[in-house]
Amino acid sequence: MTTREAAERWAREWERAWREHDAERVGALYADGASFQTGPFREISDPEEYAAWAFGSEEPGGEIRFGAPVVVGEGRAAVEWWAIVREPDGPETTIAGVSLLHFDAHGAVVAERAYWNEDDARHEPHPGWGA
Repeated sequence: MTTREAAERWAREWERAWREHDAERVGALYADGASFQTGPFREISDPEEYAAWAFGSEEPGGEIRFGAPVVVGEGRAAVEWWAIVREPDGPETTIAGVSLLHFDAHGAVVAERAYWNEDDARHEPHPGWGA
C-alpha cells in the first residue's frame, strides 16, 4: 500500500468512524502498540480507547470532514480535519485540527500526533480548507 493510499484510507475511515461513533473502526487503523498523542501536552494513549472516550461526550452524526492528505516522503502524511459536533443538550462545538501520521508498509498507523483547537460555536471551514 502506498503512503497516499494509506493516508486516504485513514481519512475516509476516521471520518466515517467519527460520524458513526465507531471506536473499533478507529482502532483497526493502527498497528499494535502505535504511539497516539492527541495534543502536545497529552499523554500517549490507545487510539480506540481515546475514540470511545471522545465519542461518548458527543451526539452521533456530527458534520465531520477530512481534507486531502499531504504526503511527505515514505510513510509520512498530514491530514486536516474539521468537525461540528454537539454535546447532549449543549451548544454546537467546532473542532479543527491536523494529524501528523507515520504508516508502516501495510498501511497501519504506527505513530500519530494531532494538534487541534475548538470553539463553542459553529464555524464553517474557510475557503481552500482541506485542499
